[in-house]
Amino acid sequence: MTSRIPRDSRLRLVRPRPLAAAPRAMNQRRPRRPAPRPPEGTPAPAELARMARSGLAGAARVARWADAALGPGRAGATADGKAILSDATAERAAHELGLTPAQVRADWDTARLAGLIEVHGGTARPGWRLRAWDRDDSAVLRGWVALFDAWSLAHPESEEYEPAAVAEVVSAMPQVLSFLQLSAGPVPVPQLLDLLQQRVTELRTERCEVDYAPQPRAAHRPAPADPAAADAPLEPLLDWALRALASVGALTYGDGQATLTPLGSWAVWVKLEQICVAAQSPAGNIEQGAEDMLRGCAQLRPNAARAEYRAWLAARPVGSAVTELIGAARGEDALLRGLAFEALRLVGAPAEPEVRAVLDEPTLRPYALLWLAEHEGADPEDAPAVLTREEATWLWVDTAAAVADHGEAPLLVRHLESAVQPTVPALLNEVRAVGHPRTVQVLVALAAAHPDPALAKAVRRAAFQVHTGG
Repeated sequence: MTSRIPRDSRLRLVRPRPLAAAPRAMNQRRPRRPAPRPPEGTPAPAELARMARSGLAGAARVARWADAALGPGRAGATADGKAILSDATAERAAHELGLTPAQVRADWDTARLAGLIEVHGGTARPGWRLRAWDRDDSAVLRGWVALFDAWSLAHPESEEYEPAAVAEVVSAMPQVLSFLQLSAGPVPVPQLLDLLQQRVTELRTERCEVDYAPQPRAAHRPAPADPAAADAPLEPLLDWALRALASVGALTYGDGQATLTPLGSWAVWVKLEQICVAAQSPAGNIEQGAEDMLRGCAQLRPNAARAEYRAWLAARPVGSAVTELIGAARGEDALLRGLAFEALRLVGAPAEPEVRAVLDEPTLRPYALLWLAEHEGADPEDAPAVLTREEATWLWVDTAAAVADHGEAPLLVRHLESAVQPTVPALLNEVRAVGHPRTVQVLVALAAAHPDPALAKAVRRAAFQVHTGG
């Protein structure tokens, strides 16, 4: 560290690897699962992408207009920071595109749900999918699947419906869609209604708390959490759900029957495949909570760990998964903190609000800043530039704590070279100043691991001074 040779001083996170995992890591070559094939008759990806582009043409047109007319990142496109297009911008777009303001707003909302437009507070900017729209079929299909996932937002329900009943129907629709996919043809609405009623009853039964005190027989009937939901008729709610799915191009609906479109059939197949992958999670952590899953992934190589994160995430609603990962990151184990944010990188945009919400927490702020920088397009090698010197030093100590707890001594010594400070005395002074709760333990472990007696002595002295408050 005291060498006069210029070096790259950018902070790098050292990925710890436990000693116990070292021999196993060499043998973690599992046979690859053959790539699944979609059902016979499914159009080729290029044809599916053409269909998706056609269905989202209006949304792409408004997104391109916003990109050209407002400029990337220009504020003022939205009203009240709620991602709702402002009246002035809607009128301007309608005039220039030859549409009505209502059509512009509808296409704007679709573009947001498909990831063609990203809104951060009151600032709108083009999404990465818009840049790749004409050349990348996979980006187009991902955008359409994102819209498909948000069908209930694309066509909001009537205010007259009970919110609890709407939530039950939204939760039950995946099974209805699976039935439509397996039927591979038109299905009468009464048959779908019977299936929906069965699934809603199952959902109510699953969350029913049984009272073991003696009760009349009728008292044991499962009941929804909101009594009003029990009285809500399902026919109009099914009609709303089918119309909403038709509005995003997932199915056709009319003449008393519903049929999945090729895009809708393919999307349902994709979702079923994700469930199958989740059920075959490589290391068997799918049923664990976030903290135990991350501990299990600490024993894996990076690629195997990412496969496990994907399986774990696929088996959960995105919102609850992100909340669990953030909760695990708040714990005392620095290794889990780093792994939690690695898993959040696979979540992408849906995790952004919760990641931004932890910027005021000193323990999570450096990780959140790096996550946001990479999410906004920064190269991972350059992302540490968003950290202040103090934040970078705090992160260095936190990473060193993870290495000290779970890694090998040589790894901790090499971690010394990743500090932003040019000399050991400068590093020690700034480490003492940031006040990380693990400072003493990190310095003691570093002193014990370092082969240079003089440097080890200086580090031990700094640990003693931190310990005594000197």
